[in-house]
Amino acid sequence: MAVENWVAKEVAELTEFRRDLHMNPELLYDVTRTAQKVAEALRAAGVDEVHEGVGQTGVVGVIQGQGNGSGRMIGLRADMDALPIIEETGAPYASQTPGKMHACGHDGHTTMLLGAARHLAESRAFDGTVIVIFQPAEEGGAGARAMIEDGLFTRWPCDEVYAMHNRPNLPVGQFTINSGPIMGSVDELKITITGRGGHAARPEQTIDPLPIAGALLQAVQTLTSRNMDPIDSAVISLCTIQAGNAFNVIPQDLTMTGTVRTLREEVRDMIEMRLETMVGNIAAAYGAVGTLEYTRHYPVTVNHERETELAAMAAQEVAGIENVHLDMPQTLGGEDFSFMLNEVPGAMINVGNGPSAGLHHPRYDFNDEVIAWGSSYWTTLVRQRLPLT
Repeated sequence: MAVENWVAKEVAELTEFRRDLHMNPELLYDVTRTAQKVAEALRAAGVDEVHEGVGQTGVVGVIQGQGNGSGRMIGLRADMDALPIIEETGAPYASQTPGKMHACGHDGHTTMLLGAARHLAESRAFDGTVIVIFQPAEEGGAGARAMIEDGLFTRWPCDEVYAMHNRPNLPVGQFTINSGPIMGSVDELKITITGRGGHAARPEQTIDPLPIAGALLQAVQTLTSRNMDPIDSAVISLCTIQAGNAFNVIPQDLTMTGTVRTLREEVRDMIEMRLETMVGNIAAAYGAVGTLEYTRHYPVTVNHERETELAAMAAQEVAGIENVHLDMPQTLGGEDFSFMLNEVPGAMINVGNGPSAGLHHPRYDFNDEVIAWGSSYWTTLVRQRLPLT
């Protein structure tokens, strides 16, 4: 019940790799350097096939086991992109690119999967095929969807797919997971109210969009409090309002933007439908025109029950039963691994990052002590899912 010997010997080198990624963060699909470093490391490790440019800048490595009697294939996924945040860690390996930093631990995720790939390519102690998936643009760019649309699961038809994310303030050496919906859908909304502008001293000659916005702000809150089962979870946050540019002019137009998060697709559908009706009708009641642009980004992330149990079993072998929690709380944060889970059965597990600033915080940093635990989890999962007979 500990990290495996092979990774303990390689932690220093993997830490150096992780810190190099941290110093050189890249955003969305513009992860050319990161992808190149990953591809070079996979080739140096003796991975059978290395495919670059999948879903624009994704990397896929193919590793064949000692045996292939099972004919089975599993996918292991890590994300590579950083965030547009100014780093405040003060670490000696802090970002060298102003305005960009690895504030979510994707540098660690990439390193843990790379470490596992190196060992799997060396040992081949499994029966079947392992696909290691290094994905761009998780942070808002839907890189998982791009890789799928580029043939990820048609070129490599996985039977199961797994992912891992670090969890701040969960102790190092512990894991947490749950089945069913674990992370929310991510949708974007834009509301435009078109009235009639004019002089602020003659409001009767105008159709002022600002009171309409106030009515909408209040009405939107009833979508969660009066239109859905209280047991369900959803968040509707209107986050920006833009209108006017002079203190004595009633503006003609007003725009509000925000986000919607849910844990069930049925609730997602209901909110979109009710929002469209509400925006149009409330604006019309004031003599204005209201329009809604509703953009669906990421679906609900749903862990499959069987694969959740299998992922937990691997974590238990690594960390011990007492250090694997099966009651991971749901969150309305989003994750584009959801696209892969909609295509192939699988599960995402969280690994403890120890005491830490929260994800997407300028003082967040991935804990290098986690590398050994995460890499050990990956290789244990492969050995359990593709056992040699």
